[in-house]
Amino acid sequence: MPAAALLFMASATIIGVLGSIHMLYTFCGNKLHPRDAATLLAMQHSHPMLTRETTVWKATLGFHASHSLGAMLFALVFGYLAGWQWPLLQVSWFLQGLGMVTLLVYWALAQRYWFSIPRRGMVLSSALFAAGLLATALARDAS
Repeated sequence: MPAAALLFMASATIIGVLGSIHMLYTFCGNKLHPRDAATLLAMQHSHPMLTRETTVWKATLGFHASHSLGAMLFALVFGYLAGWQWPLLQVSWFLQGLGMVTLLVYWALAQRYWFSIPRRGMVLSSALFAAGLLATALARDAS
C-alpha cells in the first residue's frame, strides 16, 4: 500500500476514534453533562424558542450524536477510499479537497469551541491528511 494511502488512513482513523468516543460519551455516562446539576435540570425542562416539541437537553444530545456520526462517516468514507479504492482517491482532486476542507473546518471549530484533546486530534489528523496530499502529488509528479 502506498505511503500516501497509509497517511490518509491514519488521518481517518483519528477522526473515527474521536467520533466513536464522542458518541459513547453522548449516550453513556455523564462526561458531556454540565457540572452544575441545576443547569442540567434547566436544560431538561427548557424548550428552544423554535419549538416545544423537544427540550434543550434532547436537542443537545441529538447535536452531539449527529456530530459524532459525521466524524465517523468521514472516517469510514476516507478510510475506505484510501484502503480499498485508492486509484479513485489518488486521482480525485475533488475528494482530496473535500477531505482537507472538512478537516480544516473541524480544526477551526476545535480551536474556537472545543477543548485540548479534540483540538490536538484535529491538528494531527489534518497534518496527516495534508501529508497524504503531498505524498500523492509527489508520486504523481514522479510518474
